[in-house]
Amino acid sequence: MKVVILAGGFGTRISEESYLKPKPMIEIGGMPILWHIMKGYYAYGIDEFIICAGYKQNVIKEWFANYFIYTSDITFDFAKGNEVIVHNKHAENWKVTVVDTGLNTMTGGRIKRIHDYLKGETFCLTYGDAVANVNIDELIKFHRSHGKCLTLTSVGLAQYKGVLDIDHSNTVTAFREKNKADNAFINGGFMVCNPDIFSYLENDETIFEQDPMRELVERGEVKSFYHDGFWQCMDTKREKDNLEKLWESGKAPWKIWEK
Repeated sequence: MKVVILAGGFGTRISEESYLKPKPMIEIGGMPILWHIMKGYYAYGIDEFIICAGYKQNVIKEWFANYFIYTSDITFDFAKGNEVIVHNKHAENWKVTVVDTGLNTMTGGRIKRIHDYLKGETFCLTYGDAVANVNIDELIKFHRSHGKCLTLTSVGLAQYKGVLDIDHSNTVTAFREKNKADNAFINGGFMVCNPDIFSYLENDETIFEQDPMRELVERGEVKSFYHDGFWQCMDTKREKDNLEKLWESGKAPWKIWEK
């Protein structure tokens, strides 16, 4: 199964660093948060990724093009015509496709643009700015068990994200913006989509979290996979600093690949 990662936004709420690079490339522990997300999926044996890039998409492409430089020891032998020798290669067995999905394209439009790379497959979908210790095996198993179009991971945090109402059968019955009275579940990303999701996406202006999600909910096509473990987005400098502190402590809950 492939993982699609939305990594094309401007990251305006964390502008301290995003004016230089796309938000998914902001580093935690010396590695982009995008890398942390991919490592989490890779821990469950998923090794193929499609990255929906946009803002400063060249930064993402260049980082992967130079991946050995960031992860291995390198000898540059100028006496032999700039020969480059890579020592102790440290690289995951990933296949990474970085797609320029447009500078101002909305989330639904970005997903629509990578349709041809999926070849009618069910796929994982998540945002490029949140880490978690979601059990991906159980998430996919749950998705396959109910036969609906979309499974999203719900987390019990009252923030400014889209709020979910969930019934006793784990069917999402409403998707709306948060209000002050809410202390509810939110969409934490880490989704699984059937290929017919593309029939709900119209064009570059389509915001996945608005009309497509609401229509899917109205049709009873969205199920919730509740996650009561660690989840944290990185929207602000404060959230970034908190993730950094967790990483430096050696107790980062999302670092499941070494447990």
